[in-house]
Amino acid sequence: MKFITRDTDYALRALIFMSKTLRQGHKRIVTTEEIVCAEKLPKVFLRRILQKLAEKKILSSYKGKTGGFSFLVPPGKLSLACIISVFQGQIDLTNCFLKGKICPNRSACSVRKKIKVINAGVIKDLDSITIQELSKSR
Repeated sequence: MKFITRDTDYALRALIFMSKTLRQGHKRIVTTEEIVCAEKLPKVFLRRILQKLAEKKILSSYKGKTGGFSFLVPPGKLSLACIISVFQGQIDLTNCFLKGKICPNRSACSVRKKIKVINAGVIKDLDSITIQELSKSR
């Protein structure tokens, strides 16, 4: 089971780097090049990832020579769960598939009922972890 995909990982690394570059109360435009150099990420993938975050209104995108990206959503309000859902969809540990089809026992399954409780806890925990918090602990 793959919990964090490559795109999510790259997005988190980029956002954490961007958060570290912020000064108290100042908006900072960070270039793709800065992130690529600091985090050793492939530029082609990173550009696409940052553009997706801009489409989702998490980042602002600036074009031109002095262009780059800045936070629309403050890093202290941006959760790990939010970023995972942007790139991986809804967090759901109870996707019950059997040979590519939804399990016929899904609604009555006692295992699924227990895992749904765990899933709610996982979402709550991931929602409590912010980019700002991660940028301080890295």
